[in-house]
Amino acid sequence: MNKARQVRIQAGLGRLTHRWWFFLAVLLVQFIPPYTSQRYNPIDTGAVIQLILGQALVYSWESWYPLFKIIPLILIIGIILYGNMSSRIFSLYAGITYLLFAFLQSITLTEEYGWGVIISNLLMFLFVALFWFWEAMAGENDFSRPGERSLGNYWALLPAFLAFWGPINMKTMVPDFNPAYILTSGSGLAFCMMTPVYLAVLLFFYPRVNIALMRVTALVGLIIGIYNALVNFIFVPDVLWWNGIIHLPLLFISLYALVLAYRTHPTAPVG
Repeated sequence: MNKARQVRIQAGLGRLTHRWWFFLAVLLVQFIPPYTSQRYNPIDTGAVIQLILGQALVYSWESWYPLFKIIPLILIIGIILYGNMSSRIFSLYAGITYLLFAFLQSITLTEEYGWGVIISNLLMFLFVALFWFWEAMAGENDFSRPGERSLGNYWALLPAFLAFWGPINMKTMVPDFNPAYILTSGSGLAFCMMTPVYLAVLLFFYPRVNIALMRVTALVGLIIGIYNALVNFIFVPDVLWWNGIIHLPLLFISLYALVLAYRTHPTAPVG
């Protein structure tokens, strides 16, 4: 791609994602109701969403879980060892996973309602995927060395690791710190668990990163993080309190990254 055109596009994305109405537009997507092939009472919308999430297609991919834990570990090691030589591959992989999150976590076939789709999540995850695919082409992230403010952003690494580990027994929803889960849990195919990882990498190299990418990823992460906090700590705390704990990295890292991203000039260059 012509460098001048790339600069114009990146600047346009920076201005777009910094507008107040962009933030509002993403929030309005939340009001799109889920689709099901059989009609449901609008009063039951929340229950339908939880049913789709609880039976999402991703649970049929259990045999693939280790692959989606090993690949990001290799890519992060590649960033540490080779810096920018691995940055585009990392972004491409992130884009692919967000594409998978969109379809595997937002769609299912239920006995009660037939095919169900959480349209709001599908659209938001696809939107984030597009920004990561753009970054894979544009190469705005500079992973050559830690960012100037990296010392203040190291805190995100530990909670991001907790999310990646996913130390929970999915049958009983209680804490389970089995070290094997680092390579076998379903976190690698979960938006809520991988988004803190991707944001932690961006924060480590901030401010020499694609700010528009960080804004969009953090904004959607914050929205989903708030939903999770409500469900886990307000609606079903007796059962899901630990699930809420391991989802806190999504909430807090997304909030921190979003604040940094919106404080940064909309067209700030990398470097």
